[in-house]
Amino acid sequence: MDRLDNTIRPYAWGSPTAIPHLLGTEPTGEPQAEMWMGAHPGAPSRTDRGTLVEVIDADPEKELGPAAVAKFGPRLPFLLKILAAGAPLSLQVHPDLAQAKEGYADEERRGIPVDAPHRNYKDANHKPELICALTEFDGLCGFRDPLAAAGLLDDLGVDSLKPYVDLLHAHPEDAALREVLTAILTADPEEMSRTVAEAAAACTRLGGAYAPYADIAHHYPGDPGVIAAMLLNHVRLQPGEALYLGAGVPHAYLNGLGVEIMANSDNVLRCGLTPKHVDVPELLRIVRFRPSDPGVLRPEASPDGEELYETPIDEFRLSRYVLPEAGSAHDLTRATPQILLCTAGTVRVGEHDLTPCRSVFVPAGEKAEVSGTGTLFRATVIA
Repeated sequence: MDRLDNTIRPYAWGSPTAIPHLLGTEPTGEPQAEMWMGAHPGAPSRTDRGTLVEVIDADPEKELGPAAVAKFGPRLPFLLKILAAGAPLSLQVHPDLAQAKEGYADEERRGIPVDAPHRNYKDANHKPELICALTEFDGLCGFRDPLAAAGLLDDLGVDSLKPYVDLLHAHPEDAALREVLTAILTADPEEMSRTVAEAAAACTRLGGAYAPYADIAHHYPGDPGVIAAMLLNHVRLQPGEALYLGAGVPHAYLNGLGVEIMANSDNVLRCGLTPKHVDVPELLRIVRFRPSDPGVLRPEASPDGEELYETPIDEFRLSRYVLPEAGSAHDLTRATPQILLCTAGTVRVGEHDLTPCRSVFVPAGEKAEVSGTGTLFRATVIA
């Protein structure tokens, strides 16, 4: 197995302290947003044998196993991260697999450079994802019931929001949500900026359920995404709880530290809370306009101590082991590739001692015996 040396991405929304605290290093003063573990070409993990991309490319069947290669091709189909949000991320949605293939092929035909700021599809893959909280973690996930969203907006007492309130009382629900989001994202920028300022002031005054939106507005003054965010469910995860985010579900992470796993893709359609490109027509094609409960996940424990976060896709499978005492040992050998990540204590994996934020890549079928005292996350695939 290979000990991983992982890249930390310094996105502006990142916490300057959360990842250094886990690593036991001094903060640099710069944001440290995400630590990437995997074989994504943008920032592949490094090993003593080369980057993880190079290791897998040299012998995909040995590293990934025949079943995984047959199902997903000669590449690691997931990307594992530690995510540390010190400020809200962009409000966004991801395509399903058919939409991603269609969108990617269309932009390729039109000759849009893959690194162009207005390009939507960096690849032909979907991007379902799961976030598991390590600390208390705030996010937005899925549409509220339209009547609940109408009540939230109406109680702000902002006259320019009244048309949205009226639209949210219309039927059917999906059409009402589509019409309101379209109106928000296509409104006159100056008028919307004034509306957001009034709404932000009201959120600050009211507090309580409005506090998250006051904070969002503080970070993104005048952004129409502030109003769009109020159409979504606010959820606060406790450590160990998780959210699964499937295709078409609008979401944003607001604050906190977590382990995130996703299909290996960069495809993001943004709805706001960002200076980046917002393609409204394409966004409206991808978003699923139906109210939903955020669906907080809690792990299902098995007799061998594995706690699994159930999801409906095969590109990733995330579980954890909470090891209470140094004498206990677990055999995690599996016929599919694995990344094992320590988030607390000291865990021994084979010949490697892992402390928080440290990880190893375990090739398919390689012996993986785990012991120690701490918490270990296991990322693999279903093949």
